[in-house]
Amino acid sequence: MKGRMQRDFRLPAAWAGPILTPLFLSLFMSALVSMVATLQVTGVSDGFVVAWSRAWVTSWMIAFPALMVAIPIVKKLIAKICRPE
Repeated sequence: MKGRMQRDFRLPAAWAGPILTPLFLSLFMSALVSMVATLQVTGVSDGFVVAWSRAWVTSWMIAFPALMVAIPIVKKLIAKICRPE
């Protein structure tokens, strides 16, 4: 197989910062926070997975756009409080 052209189906690196970082961060954080909150309310029960998945989808729909707005603001704030190297 050496010498054959292989297709690279990876996404462009330019997407990493503005789109993929908030996407994966919002998926991970909203899953974790909604799971903890759902466990506190329902406990481990038969309906936990359904209740958690509903809470996760709802929280992710808020978290992703919020991160798209917040990350550039946070980067500017960090640039102001950190000394350049």
